[in-house]
Order: sequence, then C-alpha cells, then structure tokens
Amino acid sequence: MHTRVFRPVLAASLVAWLWPSLLSGQAAKWPSSSPPRPLAAREVKFPPYEAKTLPNGMTVAVVVHNEQPAVSLRMILRAGVAQDPAGKFGVASMVATLLDQGTTTRTAQQVADTIDSAGGDLETGVGRDLSYANVTIMKDGLGLGMNLLADVVRRPAFAQEELDRQRQQVVAALRVSYQDPVYVASVVFDRLVYGFHPYGFPGNGTPASVEKLTRDDLVEFHRRYYAPNNCILAVVGDLTIDEAMAAVTGAFGDWARQEIPVDPAVEPPKPTQRVVVVDKPDAVQTEIRMGQIGIPRKDDDYMAVDLAIRILGGEGANRLHRVLRTERGLTYGVSADAETLKRSGEFEAQTNTRSEATGEVLRLMVDEFSRLRRDGVNDGELADAKAYLTGNFPLTIETPNDIATQILNVLFYDLPIKELQTFRQRVNAVSVDDIARVAVRYVQPDRLSIVLVGNSAAFLDQLKRVGFKRVEVVRLSDLDLTTVDFKRKDLADGRTIARQP
Repeated sequence: MHTRVFRPVLAASLVAWLWPSLLSGQAAKWPSSSPPRPLAAREVKFPPYEAKTLPNGMTVAVVVHNEQPAVSLRMILRAGVAQDPAGKFGVASMVATLLDQGTTTRTAQQVADTIDSAGGDLETGVGRDLSYANVTIMKDGLGLGMNLLADVVRRPAFAQEELDRQRQQVVAALRVSYQDPVYVASVVFDRLVYGFHPYGFPGNGTPASVEKLTRDDLVEFHRRYYAPNNCILAVVGDLTIDEAMAAVTGAFGDWARQEIPVDPAVEPPKPTQRVVVVDKPDAVQTEIRMGQIGIPRKDDDYMAVDLAIRILGGEGANRLHRVLRTERGLTYGVSADAETLKRSGEFEAQTNTRSEATGEVLRLMVDEFSRLRRDGVNDGELADAKAYLTGNFPLTIETPNDIATQILNVLFYDLPIKELQTFRQRVNAVSVDDIARVAVRYVQPDRLSIVLVGNSAAFLDQLKRVGFKRVEVVRLSDLDLTTVDFKRKDLADGRTIARQP
C-alpha cells in the first residue's frame, strides 16, 4: 500500500523539479558520485595445523580453532566414482549413500538418533576422486562424534532392504533427470570430453547400471578401498592436539592397514572438435555446453589457468556474460569454469538460450575462446579476477568446516603446505604474460567439444550457417552414455539405432 501511494507523489515532485530546466532547454544536472574505494587489503593468515600419521597409515591433520565451541571431523578416502568397476557405474556412490544407513552395531534409525541427540550433523557422499564422511558436533560430544564416524566408515551393514530402498530412489531420480536438459547436457559433455576415461561417466550411474548393483558389489568396493592408509582425517575446532589425537586413536587406532589396489592408468582422449545434438522436440530453448580437456589440480599452471578461465566466464570478469547477456541479450546467464581433478580436468562453458538464437550464441562463445587464446587479457580484467579471488579467500576459512576442507584439499592433491599461507601472494604474482602463455598452451578453440540439448529441427540449419558442418544428432529416447556414438544398441542383434529426427 505504501509503495502504491508514494510513487505517484514522488513522480509528480520529480517532474515539477525538472520542469524549469526543461522549459529553459538546459539539461538537468544529476547528482553523481564515484563508487567507494576498496578498503586496504589486510593480511589473512591461515591457522597453523599439525599433521600426524598413525601406525596404521592413517593421516590426521589437527587445527586448534577456539572461536566456536564446536569440532569438525572431515574424512576423505582416496576412492570415488572413478574407481567404479567397469560396467558397474554407481557403486562408489551407493556405498557412500549407505554408510550412514545402518552399521553392524546400529540401525539406520539409531545412527540418526545418535547424531541428532548430540545436536550434531553427519554427512556422507562421493566425488570423482574421493568419498567422504563428515561429522560436526559440539566440543563436549567429541568422543561420541568420533566413534560414530568410525562406525559408519568402518562397519557399514549394507542391509539389503536399505539397498533396495536407495536403489529405487536413485533409479527413479535418474529417469526424471534424463528428461532434464540441464542434466543431460552436463553428463553428455563429461562423456564427450573424457571419453571412456572413468571421469567420463555419471557419478550416480545409469538406470541400467544401478538396477544391477548387488550387495556383494558394495561389500567388495568397501573392502578394496576403505582402509586407514587410504584416508585422511581433518580435526578442526575447540580442542587441543592431544585431545584430538587421543579421540582419533581410540576410534581408529585398531583399524588394520591393507594393500590398496593400483588402478590402471587411463589417459583421457586428446581434444577433438565434436558437436553432439541431443534432440528433445518439445524443448523451447537449448542447453549449451562447450569446452575441452583441462589440467590436473597439481599442475604448476593451475593458478594462471584458473584466472584465465575466470576472465572468460567466471567471477570477477566474465567476458561471456558481458557479450551474451549485457550486450546482446541472448541469455539470462553464462559461465565458464575450470574443473581440476587428480589425473586430469576440463574447461567448461555453459548457458541456455531460445532455440532461434542457438547458432548465434554458439558462434559467439567459440569466438570468445578464440579471443582468449589470440589476444590474452588486459590489466583491468586480470585485476578484477584477482580482486575477487583474494577478497573471497577469507570467507573460505571462516568456520572449522571451511578450514578442514582447505587442509584436506592440500593433503589430498599432495600440494605444497605453504600454499595455504601464500594464497594471496600466488594470485597476485600471475601476470598478463602468464595468462597469454597458458591460453596459447591449453585453450584450443578449433578442438572444442560441444553439446546442445533442445529441439534440433529449430537450429540445425543455423549451425551450418555459422560454420559447424559436422553435427551428430541423437534422439533423447535413444541416448546411451556407454556407447561411442551415444546411441543405444538393439539388444536383439547389437545394431546401432540410428533414427534421424
């Protein structure tokens, strides 16, 4: 009510104030001011930590952080979806999902009641390279939290009824996801970039692979990879190092080390231009993914590459957003990101647009990749990207969970310890010449992998007009992530279904 009453009065007053100027033919002098100058950067120190190794090979990092009466216990195991056995996609994810769904000493309900009664939080999950289990609890619940963490990691029950329940939920969710252009574009892009490398398959598996999972598959995965010498535990919070190590030793000290299998080295494919269109005739817009193989996290060029891709489409600069959104109005948003993993990585730009603008958007995105390689970046763009990274860093070490995550990242990727203390210096040391060098070395605009999900009939002709002559079209109903051409096979005779839209 106040808004509707106030606005006409304000508008009338504004016209009255302007009227003499309008009559005299003089332009109004609008008040103006410059944006406030940023505050001087203050030194941000990462809290010191102490790393120890138990006799069984388990790595433990402890940080004393007394600002809150809480403790964060974050454990990662060096095995994730990349360790899924061939043809059994989704095993690592299902193992992680069932860790807190009952142990040999507690039912799923008892696990939930134990952490809830202590006012804590328990979380389990999986990534491409790792699995994790986290407990956040008040200081006086340290012993309970540590023992519960050990129970779910060491002694999961994998009860058949829990497996059946989770399998039903995962398969139902995946079938819904396979109708979602956002999900389809992302999983097809990963498969296109990484090929048949383990990074190329969806972490949750496929409906067909999940339906075939057995309890024995989960037990065997857990037996192979869940061992103390294959995990790292970060303990951060309001406690002493002696208190932390006593709790860790009590819960994990008798966990026997074992030999961890060495996974065969599989190299991702070399970047090759390939355009895959997943046809969804009822779509009114097109999901677009574009990119290529990137670099591993431990690569010496990581910081320069990260800044280059941020300038292309990330926080602090985002050329893609400026061109596609601000200047052309072709999308509501566009971004680019550099994913860096243990063995490889990828550069990915993503957006969506109306079907009739698909070709134009695609051409503009490729042009921006080319411009990054050809022209590099300017001082202003680099300064903005640096300012975002260095300004955001203090926010990533505010809580015990944040600090634990940073430490685990360094230990997992075997990075120099000093990286935690020298973040700002390393960011600011990157020059425009460094960006030019890595752009030429890694960005290959003529070898981009491109995925489009939408109504192909509305934009295929556009692609040809903007220079994309070779395009593979796959009906959404025929999509199969396990085949070379993304088309499912006829189970009767093995022939590829190659229907055209």
